[in-house]
Amino acid sequence: MAQGPVQQNAELRLTRVYPVPAEKVWRAWTDPQALSRWFGPADTESVTQAQLDVREGGTYSIRFRTADGEEHGVSGVYQAVEPQRKLVFSWAWQSTPERVSRVTVLLRTVQGGTELDFRHDRFFNDEARVNHARGWTGTFAKLDAWIGEP
Repeated sequence: MAQGPVQQNAELRLTRVYPVPAEKVWRAWTDPQALSRWFGPADTESVTQAQLDVREGGTYSIRFRTADGEEHGVSGVYQAVEPQRKLVFSWAWQSTPERVSRVTVLLRTVQGGTELDFRHDRFFNDEARVNHARGWTGTFAKLDAWIGEP
């Protein structure tokens, strides 16, 4: 069955300002141990594997378990890496590897901390965007809590 066109204009965007240096926010996205503390659905510590080769052309692979016991995997390739400033990577679920979208994480030092501008785009269709919005909302709640830890 032929796949439909990627939704070029469909974008999910979340913005946060954290009262911490950019290094801590960067570490959340690039250190496997840090990422394992917050990534995944709203359940605590759901990551079962996090392999990150954070360099342009490097790959990542993350697996996590949901509350119902299902395991999910996502992987991709880092397309842009500018430490403490910019991270861009492809995003493809293990279950649908042909549906590749893109995640962009932009960090900017602002008064009182670091602004995180998160964008996920190039979704297969609007349903995929809506599902990712639901997932990222729960995941960002965990990121917010992790960033707030001493």
